[in-house]
Amino acid sequence: MPEKDNQSQKKSPGKIPKPSFPKFNFNLYWIYGLVLIIMFAIQFMNFGSRPVKITYDRFEKDMLLNGDVAKLEIVNKEEVRVYIKSDKLNKDEYKNVRSKGFGNAVNEGPHFYFTIGDINTFTNQLKDAESKAAQIASATKKPNELESLPPIDYNNNERSYWDFIISWLLLPAILIFVWIMIMRRMSGGGGGSQIFNIGKSRAQLFDKDMHVKVTFNDVAGLEEAKIEVMEIVDFLKNPKKYTQLGGKIPRGALLVGPPGTGKTLLAKAVAGEAQVPFFSLSGSDFVEMFVGVGASRVRDLFKQAKEKAPSIIFIDEIDAIGRARGKAASFSANDERESTLNQLLTEMDGFGSNSGVIILAATNRADVLDRALLRPGRFDRQIYVELPDLNGRKEIFKVHIKPLKLDSSVDIDFLAKQTPGFSGADIANLCNESALIAARKNKNIIDKQDFLDAVDRIIGGLEKKNKIISQHEKKVIAYHEAGHAAVSWLLEHAHPLVKVTIVPRGNSLGAAWYLPEERSLTTKEQIFDEMCAALGGRASEEITFGTISTGALSDLEKITKQAYASVAVFGLNEKLGNISYYDSSGSQEYTFTKPYSEKTAQVIDEEVSKLIESAYEKTKVILTQYKDKLDRLANRLLDKEVLFKEDLEEIFGKRQWASADDMTMRNEKKPSDSVNSDDSVPKHTHKTENGSPLKEKTPETPAREESNPAS
Repeated sequence: MPEKDNQSQKKSPGKIPKPSFPKFNFNLYWIYGLVLIIMFAIQFMNFGSRPVKITYDRFEKDMLLNGDVAKLEIVNKEEVRVYIKSDKLNKDEYKNVRSKGFGNAVNEGPHFYFTIGDINTFTNQLKDAESKAAQIASATKKPNELESLPPIDYNNNERSYWDFIISWLLLPAILIFVWIMIMRRMSGGGGGSQIFNIGKSRAQLFDKDMHVKVTFNDVAGLEEAKIEVMEIVDFLKNPKKYTQLGGKIPRGALLVGPPGTGKTLLAKAVAGEAQVPFFSLSGSDFVEMFVGVGASRVRDLFKQAKEKAPSIIFIDEIDAIGRARGKAASFSANDERESTLNQLLTEMDGFGSNSGVIILAATNRADVLDRALLRPGRFDRQIYVELPDLNGRKEIFKVHIKPLKLDSSVDIDFLAKQTPGFSGADIANLCNESALIAARKNKNIIDKQDFLDAVDRIIGGLEKKNKIISQHEKKVIAYHEAGHAAVSWLLEHAHPLVKVTIVPRGNSLGAAWYLPEERSLTTKEQIFDEMCAALGGRASEEITFGTISTGALSDLEKITKQAYASVAVFGLNEKLGNISYYDSSGSQEYTFTKPYSEKTAQVIDEEVSKLIESAYEKTKVILTQYKDKLDRLANRLLDKEVLFKEDLEEIFGKRQWASADDMTMRNEKKPSDSVNSDDSVPKHTHKTENGSPLKEKTPETPAREESNPAS
């Protein structure tokens, strides 16, 4: 016997161990089964007492004429039940109906039954049978067995057993079944007892039985965010390191950043590294149509987390329940969302203590969250997960190209420079799209051009070579794009151009692509030059054709936003001065009043118009001065359809303000004779033909000027 067993016997000598019984778990299906068993038992117990169906001929010949019938009962004018005299049940022909159910209890009837078509006909048949019995008795000179007809009872209101079940049991059963199915659907499925668990937490638990394999090594490009998140993991693994100095473990951390930057991936890495129970759910999991369900689920979630402390709770998209109270856009009286938020605030830092429970949450709408949720003591720290910089994109590319079969021409540094403004999700999609493009071309490996084509495919859409465009429209588009390219090449602060094309792609008829500088600050002169470059297309149309078209829709939208931001947000206007009407706190999100007077609004509109018109006039002056070179560029664009930097250098000369990155890209060899083999960069797509945006612009997002007709 093992030593452990000997020690246990020494501790409790002479005691008989109590038998361990299996835990009793109640299931709602047991009630259904019990009801069915009872119904079958009743049917089986009454099986022996049921009347036997016979024909009228047998009834008349073997029972009525022999005087064995005690009485008759006509039910609902269609069924006749026959009761046999008790002293006649001893006959052999009645042995099957002599007793009822279990035991030897005498069956008092009814014993037999048959159906009739009409009561009057049946009554006449009885009278004929009575006459026939008298004739038989006189002919055989024997006593008449049928001295008189048996008494008849009429029962016109009796319903069958199954009618009772259908009317009283089946309909309620159907209603109950439908109700159960509705409750199961609303509560997320599960067993039949799920309707009683609708207020329970729907969080998915990751513990030692469901281990997450994602670690911090799988997270690339988020070094600063990883440092803060790794510290949270260290809090759980080594709490004494911090508490011995009098410090307290943070209650929660909020991951804030644009979509696709890796907030959920960081949470997965925490679940894989912390080795503690990890509860994961979405903010929408608390929201239900029933009042009080969200608050109940919050209570149940924290109850489970406290029982398994130390533990982590991760709430993805917390803005679904964490919106600021009293600012709902609708005027509905339903405050279920607010009651859920109140319960969450109480559980995170209320009267009770949640020691050992750390809250992680993620959102890309931190500006709409309630202030009480963001205060220290609830979310002690906010971790900003921003778009990756150049080095971050390099690390992300290294992660996503591991499973790909790459050609030696693929350079990660070059790809990282070509994708400013890309998030981690964008880069993952880019790598996958490059593999699909290479497979579509029946290649065995993925080369550099496949990645560049994938960038075009993701940002601009698929090429439409068969789109029907008239020669005049094609010429207008060529001059429009040539105007963008020329102005951006000739202005100091405009983004360096990479290529320009008049090949339709997605919803655009043409595009000029740039590689914007990754900068944190933008000056007044830079904004003005960017506006001039955006207006180059319309100015080129006016100078060349003497008229303008609707192709500058996206350009006008872009410069209007830039002009209003310059005047009313950044305080770059001399007349208004150093004033900004931007509200970063979001406290005026749903108000119906402007933060300035009507007179100030008029001044803003006037200054915006002056700024745009001055940029337009400067653009026309530049294009008029270089009109001959603009014609050469447009004609070459009509001939080749795609032009690169080398073509602009040949026409305008080398760009005086080329940056280091621009020089690096200049040394890259680019084909100039193929539309499909172009060295493209990410570009910003403005408005489409119907005015719907394709991609939201960020400060680092690459720019692209398009020629789009208005609908």
